[in-house]
Amino acid sequence: MSGTELSGTRAWLAAARPQTLPAAAAPIVVGGGLAWADGVFAVVPLLAAFVGAALIQVGTNFANDYYDALQGADTEAREGFTRVTQSGIIAPERVKQAMYLTFAAAIVVGSYLVYIGGLPILIVGLVSVASGIAYTGGPYPLGYHGLGDLFVFVFFGIIAVMGTYYVQAAAVLAAPLSMTIPPGTVTSTAFLASLPVAAISTNILVVNNIRDRKEDATTGKRTLAVRFGYRVSRLEYTGLFGLAYLVPLWFWLADGWSPTVLLPLLTVPVAVMVTQTVWTDTSGAALNPALETTGKLLAAYSLLFGVGLAL
Repeated sequence: MSGTELSGTRAWLAAARPQTLPAAAAPIVVGGGLAWADGVFAVVPLLAAFVGAALIQVGTNFANDYYDALQGADTEAREGFTRVTQSGIIAPERVKQAMYLTFAAAIVVGSYLVYIGGLPILIVGLVSVASGIAYTGGPYPLGYHGLGDLFVFVFFGIIAVMGTYYVQAAAVLAAPLSMTIPPGTVTSTAFLASLPVAAISTNILVVNNIRDRKEDATTGKRTLAVRFGYRVSRLEYTGLFGLAYLVPLWFWLADGWSPTVLLPLLTVPVAVMVTQTVWTDTSGAALNPALETTGKLLAAYSLLFGVGLAL
């Protein structure tokens, strides 16, 4: 659908980009499955973590839409999904207000998680919100200086999964409003379990950056694809999938988990298929579906991994 055909609710949905929400749900599923396996599952903190993560994801999407238009990174040559600010569908100030309101809502939800998890969650939450804005805004936009991949890997992967596990374990093992990290709430297993989510979440961005490489190069957005070219980005995409599929094998062979942790391997054929597309095409017509497929793959992988861990 073209930008001129968007209005009202559809325009706001385009700005919110609900197709990116698997990146918010994936760490919740994996962190919940691991917490179940370790006997520290807590449903209310888990749900609050999901709502908070989803709000931060949507707030970041609003920020990207607003700041990319403000800095001229979105142009008429864009092959990606409609950006409502650049297209003039929604006034920039309204998109900016929506961004701040969404982040404010995330902070409200986060206040409960701070009660459960204490000072560590307060710090993580505030840094996550600030980074969501700094991804494309502020004096040194992370996405404009080749740091977007690292941002997604850390915040939407490692911190998201470990944070989800932490708030559940803290609810079970510790008193509220802890000023330190309670024992048993941050584990090496949670870190390992976060790596596939981090890898595939980052691959969503890698596809986006490969598709937009030519436009980004002309507008001064120095993504890794712009800095190092298609080949390096495609190797990154392939390598991140490799990491994602090695982790379940590690859980099974090195840590002695049940073979159920191998359930994510069922998604390998999809990963191979979408990787072939990424290696052979650069057009929006091919890579927009590849981006959506990567997002769906993240959701399927995480569901299977979460179930495998829990079982």
